[in-house]
Amino acid sequence: MATQFPTRPVALFPFLFARRCLAAAGGGRGPWRRVMLIVVVVAAVAGCTSGAEDMSDSPFAQRLKVAPFPEGLEWVNTAAPLQLSQLRGKFVLLDFWTYCCINCMHVLPELKKLEQAYPAGLVVIGVHSAKFDTEKDSQNIADAVRRYNIEHAVVNDSELILWRRFGVRSWPTLLLIDPQGYAVWGHSGEATFQQLDAVLKKAVPYYRKKGLLNEQPLLLAPKADRTTPTPLRFPGKVLADEPSNRLFIADSNHNRIVVTRLDGALLATIGAGTLGRADGDFATAQFQQPQGMALRDEVLYVADTENHLLRRVDLVAKTVTTVAGTGQQSRTAPPLGRSARPLATALNSPWALWIDRDDLYIAMAGPHQIWKMRRDGSRIGVYAGNGREDIVDGPLLPRRAYQSGYASFAQPSGLAGDGTWLYVADSEGSSLRAVPLDPRGQVKTLVGTSQLPAARLFTFGDVDGPAGRARLQHPLGVVYYDGMLYVADTYNNKIKALDPTDGTVRTVAGTGKPGRDDNPATFDEPAGITAAAGRLFVADTNNHLIRVIDLSRDNKVSTLSTPGLAPPDPQDPPPSEDGAADADRVSAP
Repeated sequence: MATQFPTRPVALFPFLFARRCLAAAGGGRGPWRRVMLIVVVVAAVAGCTSGAEDMSDSPFAQRLKVAPFPEGLEWVNTAAPLQLSQLRGKFVLLDFWTYCCINCMHVLPELKKLEQAYPAGLVVIGVHSAKFDTEKDSQNIADAVRRYNIEHAVVNDSELILWRRFGVRSWPTLLLIDPQGYAVWGHSGEATFQQLDAVLKKAVPYYRKKGLLNEQPLLLAPKADRTTPTPLRFPGKVLADEPSNRLFIADSNHNRIVVTRLDGALLATIGAGTLGRADGDFATAQFQQPQGMALRDEVLYVADTENHLLRRVDLVAKTVTTVAGTGQQSRTAPPLGRSARPLATALNSPWALWIDRDDLYIAMAGPHQIWKMRRDGSRIGVYAGNGREDIVDGPLLPRRAYQSGYASFAQPSGLAGDGTWLYVADSEGSSLRAVPLDPRGQVKTLVGTSQLPAARLFTFGDVDGPAGRARLQHPLGVVYYDGMLYVADTYNNKIKALDPTDGTVRTVAGTGKPGRDDNPATFDEPAGITAAAGRLFVADTNNHLIRVIDLSRDNKVSTLSTPGLAPPDPQDPPPSEDGAADADRVSAP
């Protein structure tokens, strides 16, 4: 389900006018049929027209002229700003996205397939229209472009200029511009390669026959990636096990799990470090952007997020097997109130895991729900959440999807537990939730926005204090340790502590500014947190580091060193001569 921005279109008449003009274009159909296509406002169009060329037999009912991009915007992942005029003869697909959004993440691999299918006739441009304050920064967008392996140019629409110009209402939204510079099709919500390919398969032959399609390769070289290869690459989650003196690190962009001692000494790497979903031994098994982990005895469970799988790692036999998921993203609302066989059930971006006795709890970020699987592999199903993307307290599970009056989550991304409650870092609502392990109980919000009458997904901040006043910004990780909850307050670049008895929040470490210093401690979008032996271990994601906070020494921060750990082969692109690691961004004149 797409997340809607709480603003009205700039003008109602152009919205209705544009929708009428484009109604026959085929947008908004398929599994995400609730969302409609394109919304274009006066500033973006010159009217409903077919242009000078006779396009009476066009595959698109009507076309809307698109104005040039405004000047002065920053661009990422390209050596120079782009203008639509230089892209004449090409189809241009605008992807309105924001890098926190799980639905936007789901569209990116579909776009990559489309770019590979139409390497000469199509140019994709990401229009990054930020939801959170942190996402307005071009350096952070550049980090996200690297993290998501985006190959096309991205423009930073931090002030929502293009968003408003096109009347966009939700993330993600796609807009197709034809080779003559006219908007012809659009879609709001997730779209698959098959949907997008069907549109282009009808359009490309027509424009080719008219002589309007330029299929000569267009060299839009991205700015050289000047980041130095690092032993860890955007680590997402961490898991400490004090009895065995081990730390498990989801080395997410290296597609592997790294195992060390708590002092950082390297013990093992799990996975070949190449994209894939193969089972096998530690050297040959493959993952794709693994995130959360849970340990019981000598079995490690892994949320293999972009494969939409759950994996089981036998730490004694040193093997990896798949225990849940089909390898395909689920794109339909799952049935509620009943369970199914794990290996026959499609999953949707499992992000975090927690074990309680014989059950494995799963933060299923894609459908905004908490799932539960029996560890014997007998069944899996939804445990809590009606599937609405929201921050609403109440009973765990309705009889039908999206039914009001029941608990709603918004991209749950971190889990912890104390034997009675399952604590959830509910990232898109900037909230910390508590889910009862007794299914007769009700979900409650410890810190966050559930009591607000509106804008629950758009209220955030960096405020310590009592629960009613405290604010977080897109937290991705949580751990329960020694009677306290510690939160990776990701977009505030801080680690915070929450007393579950009274809801008071305080900052443990971090100045709020991005950085990688130990004193004073700074972080850069920390996403994972765990605890053992009086210390917090933090996945400092954008710094490609693991940081350690010593709770017994006035929260002193240090950086974990792991001698002998190297990037897998093949590595990231080599650094430039100066080895600098600044943002890949340029500004239009």
